[in-house]
Amino acid sequence: MDVRICTASSSATATSECRGQVLISGSYGGEYNAWHAAKWGLRGVVLNDAGVGKNEAGVRGLAFLDGVGLPAAAADAWTCHIGDADHMLAHGTVSRVNRAASQLGCIPGQSVRSCAQRMCTGPVVDALLPPLKGGKRYVISNDSDHPAVKCLDAAPMLEPVDAGSIVVTGSHAALFRGKPDDVIKVDVRAIFFSDAGVGLDNAGIARLPTLDERAIVAATAAADSAEIGDSRSVYHDGVISFLNSTAASLGGRPGMSIQAFIRILLTRWRRIG
Repeated sequence: MDVRICTASSSATATSECRGQVLISGSYGGEYNAWHAAKWGLRGVVLNDAGVGKNEAGVRGLAFLDGVGLPAAAADAWTCHIGDADHMLAHGTVSRVNRAASQLGCIPGQSVRSCAQRMCTGPVVDALLPPLKGGKRYVISNDSDHPAVKCLDAAPMLEPVDAGSIVVTGSHAALFRGKPDDVIKVDVRAIFFSDAGVGLDNAGIARLPTLDERAIVAATAAADSAEIGDSRSVYHDGVISFLNSTAASLGGRPGMSIQAFIRILLTRWRRIG
């Protein structure tokens, strides 16, 4: 059987066609995305390191995958675009590998393509996975005088019921494949992301100006201030690194805590209805 290198914008959008192959995923390398990759029974996976970030949240999935024996590596976000697996495969350089990957000759500093080719020589790992962590939603506040404030560990978890809310996500603010998409389907009032270390060509924050077109307040937390993938960490610990024009017009600024800016928004939106 010929082994292929498959690409997917995120681990959650990978399909059964990846089964038995090597996957390049545009996702950050947290446990949530590692779990979604491993469920397909792969020979190896390369994720994006998202700038590594606070408590190494951007690469935490590599150790998780060692637990099931799946070779895994992370691509340096400053060498390729997060959210764009084809760009990662073409341009990325590996920053981290797990023990299982190192046993196949994968090392930091090699190209993502070379790393993936070495993974092609390994066996299929179709292990029983522990329960999925992450991917949860929480309501921070929901009173009749203000917009609701909600935390969603992943932006694609947005639902119609979230319209009009202030939403804090654990996701990066990249565009999948670098192109306009419909991930933010719901007209929220404000939305926050991780900047995923910003990365090459500012890929980690590319979504922000697109939300100006819909007059949605949008900002990112610096990856070293809050754990990517953990929306409550972004809410409680996040410090704004970048914001769109809509957010700036309402008083947001880099260096402000996300909680402080949300308080400004709640006060303003209560006053004007």
